[in-house]
Amino acid sequence: MLATLTRQLAAARPLADEQIRAAVEALTDETVPAALKADFLVALAQKGETPAEIAAFARALRDKSIAPPLDATTRAEEILDVVGTGGDRLGTFNISTAAALLCAAAGVAVAKHGNRAVTSQAGSADVLEALGVPIDLTPAEAARSLRRKRFAFFFAPAFHPAFKNIAPARKLCAERGQRTIFNLLGPLLNPARPSALLVGVPRPEWCEPLARVLQSLGVRRTMVVCGRVSPRIASGKPPSDTAMSVASAPPPDVFLDELSTLGENTLAEFYQERGFAVSVLAPEQFPLQPATLEDLRGGDKFQNAEIVRRILHGTERGPRREAVLLNAGAALFVAGKVRSVTEGWELAAEIIDSGRAAAKLTELVEQRV
Repeated sequence: MLATLTRQLAAARPLADEQIRAAVEALTDETVPAALKADFLVALAQKGETPAEIAAFARALRDKSIAPPLDATTRAEEILDVVGTGGDRLGTFNISTAAALLCAAAGVAVAKHGNRAVTSQAGSADVLEALGVPIDLTPAEAARSLRRKRFAFFFAPAFHPAFKNIAPARKLCAERGQRTIFNLLGPLLNPARPSALLVGVPRPEWCEPLARVLQSLGVRRTMVVCGRVSPRIASGKPPSDTAMSVASAPPPDVFLDELSTLGENTLAEFYQERGFAVSVLAPEQFPLQPATLEDLRGGDKFQNAEIVRRILHGTERGPRREAVLLNAGAALFVAGKVRSVTEGWELAAEIIDSGRAAAKLTELVEQRV
């Protein structure tokens, strides 16, 4: 069946919903050869995934996930995730994870979905583990943590057991240098089904399609972003294990899967009360210090954890703090906590400076649910 669908994709014909459900069954079947799965994923990526196909894959895969038992009160409020698809290969520290913790300190219910590193040195799971935040919560523990502490980490392998049968095919695709639909699906598969999402993508042309997908999946509030690194400040050499050289890449093609303090940002937004919009956010409207991409570089999980710890404790005052303030400000706006990204920036700064961010980190580290 996968071979038939692969031929259909090679002919540039899109997949119907029922074909996608059948493909997901095959992809998660341990008896289907990994090479056959990889051929299918490569053909799909080379055809180009449509928003309808992405949404159908997300629905089929979410149906296979383990759902946490969220209570009615938690489910009725805005549940936020701050997440990037990864893939920008620029070696920055874990900005989204820091922003998510900051939003939890602001009182927003944050369901952080993530994994260990794939295209970077340290994924969200790696950094939270290095900080001492539990990443191995059971579904019941995660639900209680979200209700009581306003933060829970949903470790992707624990909530998507069927993915273990897809991993070998994804590895084959990576060896071929081919991204797959799973690079886009990660933010869509949070088992807590958040109602508000700030999602970063590494190419601006992905913003609107992914926002449309989230809208079709029933998300109430979403902002999909891609941040440009201005050519005049795209300096510094990436880590040696990165596949992309900033120095050799055409300057206009250097993008972050975060909101950028180093250049203009492409935004695609959907809010149930306001509808859909695509816009540009300029960093000049925020009180930023001069910075380069090198100022946002990270390292391994322990180095990145220390950066996040310093930001939340208020001892880091430079460009890294500002990158987190910008992303946290946008996330607080998406969650409906503030009326603008600027107001969100100011609230995030206040939460750090008042000690509430550090207190939240201590609470998450010291007390297991």
